[in-house]
Amino acid sequence: MAATADDPLANIVWNSLAGPHAGIAEGDARTRRYRRGYSPFVASADPARPDLDAWRALSAPGEGLCCFFWEGPVPSGWTLGAEKPLAQMTWDAEAPAEDAAPDAVPLTPAHVAQVLALTDLTKPGPFGPRTIEMGEYFGLFDGERLVAMAGERMCSGAWHEVSGVCTHPDYRGQGLARRLMLKVIHRQALRGKRTFLHVLRDNEPALALYRAMGFGERRAVLARFVAHD
Repeated sequence: MAATADDPLANIVWNSLAGPHAGIAEGDARTRRYRRGYSPFVASADPARPDLDAWRALSAPGEGLCCFFWEGPVPSGWTLGAEKPLAQMTWDAEAPAEDAAPDAVPLTPAHVAQVLALTDLTKPGPFGPRTIEMGEYFGLFDGERLVAMAGERMCSGAWHEVSGVCTHPDYRGQGLARRLMLKVIHRQALRGKRTFLHVLRDNEPALALYRAMGFGERRAVLARFVAHD
């Protein structure tokens, strides 16, 4: 589906930063970013024509920033750290009727060390010590060990993202991440929200799982990680 001006998902980073997450953002009408510690995302009102002078003013030399939908040459003074094609997917099935993970624990700042240990190991995407404050996050524990989690990240209008989905390698194959995702989707539906997510296009196991769960592909998204000198 092509981007349209009335589709909140067409420029979701900007719409989140300028809308529901404005309180944890910094910037102005040209550009916004999440405050340090939340997530390294930055966006401009026109994602295809970012205001790089404003990006520079909001970041330190060498500080990595993540953006969506910007393609084309990277100008002098900027370094392209990585470029990752993603699929943006939306939940197209009926809302889950029940909580699939009633045993999951709401994650709070008291769990940050465990959360960062799991995300450092599994690499679910950009994640900071305050990312779990961007929405509801839930985890499954084995004793004091966090073994799986899922939560919410960007949001705009009726849409809310499922993100931070990961499972410790020692606990994979038990359906833990799927249960946690269904819990988040269930709770979003109770609030009248619709669910979306982003996944690496080359992550075939995840794509297959999400399709089987009820997600459909909405559009291709290019994620870039950049820094200025």
